[in-house]
Amino acid sequence: MLTDHDIHRALNKGDLVVDPFSADMVRPAALSLRLGQEAYTLVPTGPVDTARHDTYPSLLAKELDDHGRLAIGPGEVVLAATLERIAISTRLVGVLDGISDLARLGISVVLSSQVSPGFGAGEGAIITLEIVSRLQETVHLHPGTRICNLMLFKASRSALRSYTEMPHNYSRDVVISPSRLADHHV
Repeated sequence: MLTDHDIHRALNKGDLVVDPFSADMVRPAALSLRLGQEAYTLVPTGPVDTARHDTYPSLLAKELDDHGRLAIGPGEVVLAATLERIAISTRLVGVLDGISDLARLGISVVLSSQVSPGFGAGEGAIITLEIVSRLQETVHLHPGTRICNLMLFKASRSALRSYTEMPHNYSRDVVISPSRLADHHV
């Protein structure tokens, strides 16, 4: 696992690219990521068949309220982007984790936790987060605040191909994208 010194070294060598970057994002053994402004509610229209795109929930854009906050209703599932665009070399792999401060408020930041070697190669990509409120009241999140941690580990170079070379990946996303799971059922 990379510690703060290793994270700074990876940034300086170009093995890790974070845009925008702030030095206070570096923690003892992780890099904090912040909530961006783009978010969508998942709106189901019936049962979901993972092999059929036409059954997937719709993505309904969530506008920030008059105070610039993202409102998460009770039980609502929201896809939200990180503020940062991330690129990691094929020599690193990342694991995302929610933060205790939000968990103690009943907010789950459920993540596809692996950030594969080569993710965001080139210009970098956002990471899409799944946020769920477990409370019976609306919770207001503020874009720009810390939302999760990215722990980084050294990886041996992939023998076959990097994540960016795999079909139907999210490695170049600059906006939130719907699930591509059905694309794997061809």
